Amino acid sequence: MSGIKVIENKISSAKKYLKILKRYHSYKKEEIEENIDIRGAVERYLYLAVQAAIDLAEAVIAYKCFRKPTTMSEAFDILNEENFLSPKLTAELVKMVGFRNIITHDYDKIDYDILYNVLKKGRKDIESLLKSIEEKLHLKRTDSAD
Repeated sequence: MSGIKVIENKISSAKKYLKILKRYHSYKKEEIEENIDIRGAVERYLYLAVQAAIDLAEAVIAYKCFRKPTTMSEAFDILNEENFLSPKLTAELVKMVGFRNIITHDYDKIDYDILYNVLKKGRKDIESLLKSIEEKLHLKRTDSAD
């Protein structure tokens, strides 16, 4: 599979997870925290959305032959250095990597204020990442996650 096809597949996956997460936007933080089924779904799909964003960043870096990241969060720093992302968006995406790591390794220590913030705001940050990559690589913009 070509590098562009890999990138397009990563974008598609991210959009799929963002669309699923949109279903949970109407819930209050307390509802998510108290309902084990909703909480589990939100945690899992946030994890998948952030991981898809990381995978996409790494695919773009490989395709463009940028320097290789040594950490997941560094992938966003590299895209910033190469003018794919603004410093502000980069900082938000780096924070999401930290959140993803907590979900992965310290799931019993999840701060639901942060989870709720990522659910509400993080979706828009990932959408901004997708839009930027589509524009920079001159890809046909597909349906958003709305």
